[in-house]
Amino acid sequence: MAQQQQQQQQKQQTKPLQWGILGLGSIAKAFANGLKQTDTGHLVAVGSRTKDKAVAWGKEYGVAEAKCHGSYDALLADPDVQAIYIATPHPQHAEWAIKGARAKKHLLVEKPIGLNAAEAMAMTEAAIVNNVFLMEAFMYRSHPQIAKLVELLKSRAIGEVRLIQATFGFHAGFNPEGRLFKNALGGGGILDVGCYAVSMARLVAGAAQGKDYADPTDVKGTGQLGASNVDEWAAAVLKFPGGIVAQVSTSVSLNQENQVRVFGTDGWIHLPTPWGMGRDAKSNTTKIIVHKKGQPQPQEIEVTADRGSYALEADAVARAVAAGKIEADAPAMSHGDTMGNMRTLDQWRQSFNFLYDAEKWDTVPTILRTPLKRAERTTMTYGTVAGVPRHKQVSRLVMGADNTTFPPHAAAMWDDYVERGGTAFDTAYIYRGGEAERAIGAWVKNRGVREQVVILDKGAHTPFCDPASITRQHKESLDRLQTNYVDIYMMHRDNPAVPIGEFVDVLNEHVAKGTMKALGGSNWTLERVDAFNEYATRHGKQGMSAISNNFSLAVMVDPVWAGCLHASDRKSRDWFEQRQMALMPWSSQARGFFLDGRAAPDKRDDKELVRCWYSEDNFRRLDRARELAKKKGVLPINIALAYILNQKFPTFPLIGPRFMSETRTSWPALEVKLSDQEVAYLSLEADRY
Repeated sequence: MAQQQQQQQQKQQTKPLQWGILGLGSIAKAFANGLKQTDTGHLVAVGSRTKDKAVAWGKEYGVAEAKCHGSYDALLADPDVQAIYIATPHPQHAEWAIKGARAKKHLLVEKPIGLNAAEAMAMTEAAIVNNVFLMEAFMYRSHPQIAKLVELLKSRAIGEVRLIQATFGFHAGFNPEGRLFKNALGGGGILDVGCYAVSMARLVAGAAQGKDYADPTDVKGTGQLGASNVDEWAAAVLKFPGGIVAQVSTSVSLNQENQVRVFGTDGWIHLPTPWGMGRDAKSNTTKIIVHKKGQPQPQEIEVTADRGSYALEADAVARAVAAGKIEADAPAMSHGDTMGNMRTLDQWRQSFNFLYDAEKWDTVPTILRTPLKRAERTTMTYGTVAGVPRHKQVSRLVMGADNTTFPPHAAAMWDDYVERGGTAFDTAYIYRGGEAERAIGAWVKNRGVREQVVILDKGAHTPFCDPASITRQHKESLDRLQTNYVDIYMMHRDNPAVPIGEFVDVLNEHVAKGTMKALGGSNWTLERVDAFNEYATRHGKQGMSAISNNFSLAVMVDPVWAGCLHASDRKSRDWFEQRQMALMPWSSQARGFFLDGRAAPDKRDDKELVRCWYSEDNFRRLDRARELAKKKGVLPINIALAYILNQKFPTFPLIGPRFMSETRTSWPALEVKLSDQEVAYLSLEADRY
């Protein structure tokens, strides 16, 4: 059987990959010419916005008229196409790459892969979920010159790398409607060719440390915006681990040297033609010049390829697809390499407050440029919280909205959450100095979903925990959120020095005005919650119906922040069971304690994780979570989250994913069913189950 599988794989490797090209501009012609030089792939179809252009273009490259599609959708539906080269302007890449992944096509996406890292994240997720290959098309990475450069750096040919200089710029005639200068088309130097310089710097910094790439720890950039509001020339300084510094520059209105230099403790390396080498079969010999300390003459290393860079790029895709991979091998662009590159480009632009119009809150679109809606099929489950408007469903997983305010990233994360069936968002007056509230408010307004989502907002954090501060902050929060009410309002802290009745009274004043619906408390002792509700009952007022204290499988050893309280102990759980009070716990997954490889008794690099969660009992719980995860075919983190969802009282754990992959890998917890015995086993309250 193994021999048959091996023979089948070898057969697949020799069968050419059937390519389609989506978007028929000049770069598409360069790739089509590259395919002519290789036997690993054939161009079988093309797709354009119009049939006439597709036919004319296809005729030039030997594509049958029946395979010249007058729409991109038709190309994706072509059963003979296995791989798609996406050559549209980059603001359109994400839409068509995701649709291509859903059509089960392998993907080569022209650089830059998207407008920003959020779009790159969405494309990567689509490739992973649909098990298709995805690579960003930096063709220079597939040329043997780069493999030789990496070899020299890893062998320490110039000692320890200290400084990198990478430039790529040209002077194009100004055309406000052309791709290079139009804001709506993602124009400007940073995305068009600055991405090359950054990718080279990250490659070199990584190779110098024996890695495939490195991400900068600090990015300081600037640039000049022109009349059409795109960067016409720009520069940045990148700081990498190990003390490596890179200087990068780019332009579309200025000719530059377009070379790369790498300076080390024992010499320096010069790449005279780092970007355009081997674009066709006629210019495939390049050279790397090595200047060694103490040697009067530099060493010139010639590197020759047997085909052009676009052909080599197509070969790299074909090899990976034949091997069943969904990302490329280095030095070609892997998923992680692409994500790091796009994040760096985002930081460069943010250094001088440059956002494209499509990245601003009032205009940021969904990734697919379609109205936001929940998927027809979702595994999300829902519950109720007394006081929340009855027409609203409260999703069992609540999205923390405190970790990002950059519009493209926040919108992509929140759109994805809603599409998966999520409805509830957690924010607070103090988060990011108010920017978190402004972000979620802007997103809700942009998407028009106020009556479909539940907003949990918190105020009155110490030291402003008093009735007057509640009223003042609540008004400001409503302004930031651009709404006239919050579905759940929680006091972020308690102040025992204030008589409980004063808090009940002031909160009910806002309930009466309709600006607060359900009431609750975060980090309150359960005794004070009882006192609050007893007072409210005696005076015919609304009490608390939800609490947001920490609750997780790992019991908090030391408070994450001053004044934090947990409800993970047996006494607290009994209290919630008796009252059937809704618990909306923060740090429900113990801040990553249950992630594979994150925590171990001898792994102490994350000081906060050690301080807050390391204990002998918690490591026993981790072992049991791993045991049950293996038995149920999920991840330990899913068991930890399922532990909360399977309590005998209503729970709505808050989760704080930073990336779509973290949202995706949280979702399986919704389908994990734990018996009472398994819950007791995980909590160490039973010896066996």
